[in-house]
Amino acid sequence: MGERTERPAVICCALSGALADRDQCPGIPYTPAEYAAEARRIVDAGGVHIHVHARRPAGTPSHAVEDYRAIGEAIRAEVGGEAILNFSTGTVGVSVERRVAYLEGYPPEVAAINMGSLNYAKFSRSRRAFVFEMVFANPFEEIVELLGALRRLGIKPEHECFDVGHVGSLAPLGEIGLLDERIHVDFVMGVLGGIPATARNLAAMADNLPAGEHHWSVIGIGRVQWQMLAASLALGGSIRVGFEDNFYLPSGEMARSNGELVAEAHRLCLASGRRRADVAEARAMLGLPGVASQPAAPTGSGV
Repeated sequence: MGERTERPAVICCALSGALADRDQCPGIPYTPAEYAAEARRIVDAGGVHIHVHARRPAGTPSHAVEDYRAIGEAIRAEVGGEAILNFSTGTVGVSVERRVAYLEGYPPEVAAINMGSLNYAKFSRSRRAFVFEMVFANPFEEIVELLGALRRLGIKPEHECFDVGHVGSLAPLGEIGLLDERIHVDFVMGVLGGIPATARNLAAMADNLPAGEHHWSVIGIGRVQWQMLAASLALGGSIRVGFEDNFYLPSGEMARSNGELVAEAHRLCLASGRRRADVAEARAMLGLPGVASQPAAPTGSGV
């Protein structure tokens, strides 16, 4: 048997998102029980990090404390400590106070923060028109407030960067004492208005991280996701799948569950000569509070 790298890859799964619904993908969970069932499928397939956008039981997005608590409790009752629980703070038109309230009401281990503003759009080539567009505003004032709240609550930030400029914003936040020594960063690739999803661009994102030992991962949006996961594994990074980002398996068939997406991600890890991180390794790699650190992915591309 050939040798595999000693650096494991964390497999994260974003199991619902906030934009799509069951008309687009029947497997998206709505109720706490459905979230818990998906969490079990994710863990059984090899995932160790679960990213949550809350829904009401009818499927509409929610930022209510009771919905995040119900979903968090259901996931914890099902998988216990077998996975890291991550709540999103990314949204439009919801105050920082409301977002902090659900983090206070049921604190996860990790919370995701968007690291800058951008035009967020979808373009139809057949229509030659933008079929969806908005300004996704994430001003520094809100970022600073959220980071301060996470530090107070003992929650690890996940810094979601949609472009190289967002990566560049990390250094000044570190200078004012809002970043941990080891940061956990996700590079979001393929959103129109953000950085295009190419392997060279992923390497550039990693090259622009602040100096130090950090953990980084890739979020590929749409079917290009599988190419970006392969690039991240080759460069030493970790990976994320899930219905928030992409509905489809590499074959082009729509996945029936998040577990099917995680299983494909696990197979890709093995095919790339990487092994998946177990949950203890993942906690250490992310630099969670009170956990001894593990070797992080290189901050440079090596190419």
